[in-house]
Amino acid sequence: MVSLNQMNSARQELLQLLAYKSFRLGEFKLSSGGTSDYYVDCRTTTLDAKGARLTGQVFFDEIRERGWKPQAIGGLTMGADPIVVAVSVVSGELQGFLVRKAEKQHGTGQRIEGFREKGSRVVIVDDVCTTGASTVQAIETAREFGFTVVGAMCLVEREEAKGRPNVEKAAAPAPFVSVFTAGDVRAEHILQTDDTKPVIFAVAAVCEVCGRPAVTNNPRSLCEAHRN
Repeated sequence: MVSLNQMNSARQELLQLLAYKSFRLGEFKLSSGGTSDYYVDCRTTTLDAKGARLTGQVFFDEIRERGWKPQAIGGLTMGADPIVVAVSVVSGELQGFLVRKAEKQHGTGQRIEGFREKGSRVVIVDDVCTTGASTVQAIETAREFGFTVVGAMCLVEREEAKGRPNVEKAAAPAPFVSVFTAGDVRAEHILQTDDTKPVIFAVAAVCEVCGRPAVTNNPRSLCEAHRN
């Protein structure tokens, strides 16, 4: 049984890694067609060795806390791919499936790859929710196939472009849960890059990113290579 402290620790570490590896400020064009002053590329975290472990743990902890009791976890390729694998591996019990964006034009022509037991309870996952279109597509495809969707989750919710209401409408009566909001990640990113804070040198600590000796622990334990 995972303790509350362990759950909170994994969640905080994942937030710190997302802020460090996946969040960028600037001017970006989004897949929705709009523009933004920031960009979140969750795959640089979910495909990181430590990030994958933390992602799997945080998602699995949330699923257990909510009592959904699914048999499998899946989502639309490719944002969901590393999350599905991470949760399946960490849990040691949840099966995984991926939803193709379109049916294959060869072989069986199926859109659901991996776990395919009709009637099973499943959770749909995604990395970033902006408009929610990819999550909605995965939910609809899963239900058309014959799965029972008991929950939907995303790693980072951008809180714009009507993403939440779109996903909530498609998922209902199943709930939609975001692990973090973009505001959470932005705040942590700004905290990490705040040069006005004095450097506090770490004693007997290692870098949270690579494991080398840390030279600071303000606000995170980082080595020389990763402090900037």
